[in-house]
Amino acid sequence: MASAAEQLASNLNFSAFAKAEDLKKRIWFTIGALLVYRLGTYIPLPGINPEAFAQAFQSQSKGVLGMFNMFAGGAVQRMAIFALGIMPYISASIIMQLMTSVIPSLEALKKEGEQGRKIINQYTRYGTVLLALVQAYGISVGLEGGNGIVSDPGMFFRISTVVTLVGGTMFLMWLGEQITARGIGNGISLIIFAGIVAGLPHAISGTLELGRTGALSTGLILAIMVLAIVVIALIVFFERAQRRLLIQYPKRQVGNRMFQGDTSHLPLKLNTAGVIPPIFASSLLLLPATVAGFSQTTNMPAWANTILAALGNGQPLYMAFYAAMIVFFAFFYTAIVFNPKDTADQLKKHSGFIPGYRPGERTADYIDYVLTRITVVGAVYLVLVCLLPEFLISATGVPFNLGGTSLLIVVSVTLDTVAQIQGHLIAHQYEGLIKKSKLRGGKKAR
Repeated sequence: MASAAEQLASNLNFSAFAKAEDLKKRIWFTIGALLVYRLGTYIPLPGINPEAFAQAFQSQSKGVLGMFNMFAGGAVQRMAIFALGIMPYISASIIMQLMTSVIPSLEALKKEGEQGRKIINQYTRYGTVLLALVQAYGISVGLEGGNGIVSDPGMFFRISTVVTLVGGTMFLMWLGEQITARGIGNGISLIIFAGIVAGLPHAISGTLELGRTGALSTGLILAIMVLAIVVIALIVFFERAQRRLLIQYPKRQVGNRMFQGDTSHLPLKLNTAGVIPPIFASSLLLLPATVAGFSQTTNMPAWANTILAALGNGQPLYMAFYAAMIVFFAFFYTAIVFNPKDTADQLKKHSGFIPGYRPGERTADYIDYVLTRITVVGAVYLVLVCLLPEFLISATGVPFNLGGTSLLIVVSVTLDTVAQIQGHLIAHQYEGLIKKSKLRGGKKAR
């Protein structure tokens, strides 16, 4: 087995792609699905005056609508059929996970296994439809209030807009599930990733254009590029960082033979929640601002305009809410995906133990203690990565697509996708080695 593993590690190279047919099919399916998504961001809603809407959007692109546009891959700027993006689904997922932790019946349903998860996923889809309906209707009303944006306002326009936008969101939700099942990586994360990456060339060219016209100095542009590289390196370091707990297994006797006790490690990621906290936090910040983004073109109350201005990108209230929600979701999502008690029970079941701690409740308390400490570090890291570049960008006027949140999502999704590709390659090569060893064994037997 050891020699097979060594041979597998030495043979893992790009030539393995040529033989991994299933992996190639998955990659091509993922690319094709993302291309379909990108095409949809260019199909405009019916009944919209593109020039009038472009003017209305331009006046508010620096605020919350600009962030919404980034996550929607530019679909908001073009008011396309995918303008709502995947955010209603993410918001519904947040609500459902919160309800699962609070409502005992949903918590029991979650513990039922695959069948329970299917039911919860179905509830999440229903919630997605409900949220998308509310947001789509708000957008239709806001568009009608604009100056010349809608060519023929009325109930027919509202109904057609709601049906189109809700249908676009449901299609993206289905597309993300298909990518997860038949492609490579997490489909929802890849859709958000594709939207952000599609806007990066425009953001970079915009920054260089500001440098050419003298709005930004060359030194400042170089400093921003260096900052982006440092942030990327920081993200890679922290996403790979782990706290490994030593696990020991006692000696065991099988027949007349005594086997030595084995040792292994329980890896605890420094950022167990991954990219979920910034995405969830951004989603909740965007949810109430769907209609408010058009406040300057509609007769909204003064207090609504005040709240909208305070929640604008780079504003202190926005930063405070964003940081608080990142910290909350870092702990909340970690508690969902990793249960110290279940881990301690599994170790006890297989006779494993952490040196110095009694199996069972004491081990669970120790794992929870370590996990809480490293989650504090992970939450601080997420806040710094997401907010520090935002402060600098709001002060210098650089296109905010280069912000910390977008870099975090792009780098994290890239790392996860590459890890899955490597996992498929290793599995494919390992299966090949097993087949070769069986063939050799069969020839020797003959």
